Amino acid sequence: MSQTIASTDTSRDSLLMIAAGGVLSGVLTPLLPTLIDKISGVPADLRLALVAVPFAVLVFSVVRRCSANPWWGALVAAIVTMIAFVAAVNAAVFIDGQANGADKMMRNILAGLAGGLTGSAVMALGIARLPAGPRDAAAWMRMLLTGTLAGALLALDNALGLDLTSFLYPVWQAGVAVRLAQALRRSERA
Repeated sequence: MSQTIASTDTSRDSLLMIAAGGVLSGVLTPLLPTLIDKISGVPADLRLALVAVPFAVLVFSVVRRCSANPWWGALVAAIVTMIAFVAAVNAAVFIDGQANGADKMMRNILAGLAGGLTGSAVMALGIARLPAGPRDAAAWMRMLLTGTLAGALLALDNALGLDLTSFLYPVWQAGVAVRLAQALRRSERA
C-alpha cells in the first residue's frame, strides 16, 4: 500500500514539475519574437516555429521521461510541437479574419479556441504516430479539451493589451504538457 502512495506522490510531483516547466516555457515564448525578428533572411513560418523552441524542449523531455520512445522519437515530438505552434497561430489568424465584423472580444475568443484546438490536435496526431505513442483517441481527448479551452485566454491577453507577457502561453503550455504526460503514461500502463 505504501508503494501505491509513493508512486502516486511521485507521479503528482512529476506532473507539478511538468506544469512548472510549461509555465516557464510560456513566460519565455512571448519574449522570443523580438530576438528572432533580428534574424534576417529567415522565412516567417520558420521564425514563428523558432518561437516555440522553449515549449518544444519541454515536450522533448516529457516524451523522453514519460514514454518508451527512443531519443529520436522525442526529437520528432519536439519538431511536431514547433509545427503545431505555426499551425495554431495560422488557424487563429484565419479565424480572426473570417470573423471580421464581429465584436473584437468574440473574434479573439473564436481565434483562441481555433488556435488552441489546432495546436493540440497537431501535437496529438503527430505524437500518436511515434513508436510508443498512444493510438487510442480517448487518451488524447483531455489534451485536446485542455488545449482548446486554454486557447480562449487569447481574448484576455488582447483585452489587457499584453505584448511581452501573456496568460495564454503559460496556462496553455502547462496544461497541454501535463495532459501529454498523462496520455503517454496511460499508454505505458495499457
